Amino acid sequence: MAHFFLHTLIGQVILTVLEALAVLVPLLLGVAYLTLGERKVMAAMQLRKGPNVNGPFGVLQAFADAIKMITKETVIPSGANRFLFLFAPFLTFSLAMVAWAVIPTNNGWAIANINVGILYLLAISSLGVYGILIAGWASNSKYAFLGGLRSAAQMVSYEVSIGLVIVSVLLAVGSLNLNDIVLAQRHVWFCLPMFPMFIVFFISALAETNRAPFDLPEGESELVAGFFVEYSALAFGLFFLGEYANMFLMSGMVSILFLGGWLPPVGIAPFTWIPGPLWLIAKILFCLFVFIWVRATFPRYRYDQLMRLGWKVFLPFSLVWMVLTAGFLLATGLLPQGGAS
Repeated sequence: MAHFFLHTLIGQVILTVLEALAVLVPLLLGVAYLTLGERKVMAAMQLRKGPNVNGPFGVLQAFADAIKMITKETVIPSGANRFLFLFAPFLTFSLAMVAWAVIPTNNGWAIANINVGILYLLAISSLGVYGILIAGWASNSKYAFLGGLRSAAQMVSYEVSIGLVIVSVLLAVGSLNLNDIVLAQRHVWFCLPMFPMFIVFFISALAETNRAPFDLPEGESELVAGFFVEYSALAFGLFFLGEYANMFLMSGMVSILFLGGWLPPVGIAPFTWIPGPLWLIAKILFCLFVFIWVRATFPRYRYDQLMRLGWKVFLPFSLVWMVLTAGFLLATGLLPQGGAS
């Protein structure tokens, strides 16, 4: 009996590892090539070529950048806390990876299809601020420290709005399971009836990932490079990849919560012929394109403008919308009594 249970346990471990690799390997390749894609898209918007030397059409540029960062020397400032200095980029990158454990790529296709998947995502995204805070403090630099403090204030401010937007979605679904949230959009994607919340969530995602025009924690014009000003080589590379991995994560959350996840826009042929995971990938790529489009279009906000938008506009607006959503669902008898899970 013990021998049987041991074999079963080993089989489950191997299966879980294979499922994780099936998600992480494409994700890591996507993160690497998103850096190339961003440079190409911004180059097209600015009427220039972008990377075009390493490989045909510059497709090997991502590998060239990786080799450059790996072979460089990691410089640690003399006054820095060595352990925390090296731990911070690892933490930032790791959190962006483990969040994908609950993201469903098709009906029931998730490494962990748990009933509180949305709470898991909120917890992981909330922990992301610690990597930046630790990096700012451990660097023993006033520029890095100010960048870390800025990031803490910014991410906490916009997480409040993100939380209220998610609550509005959960009221319409009646479940914290991400699979149920997608299946609830079989007739209409939530981006249509909740269009204002869709816009608030996307803008808050820009602020949560420190992307332009909300890239104040790494404001080069006044903080040199912000929280990672002292980083180089592979440690800098992990921060760099962590930012792009968070872009993938937030695009995935937008797709799951508002764009129907793996569901096609119309439930008729030829749309239904395309596999669900391809629909999800297409939606994530569209969101990533908008991330880049915004960066190439808008100038950076001042910090007071950033805080005013989060606390005086998004917070009261999302709170009022949540109350109205609850009232409407209750008055019409559409308030769900519980999800399928």
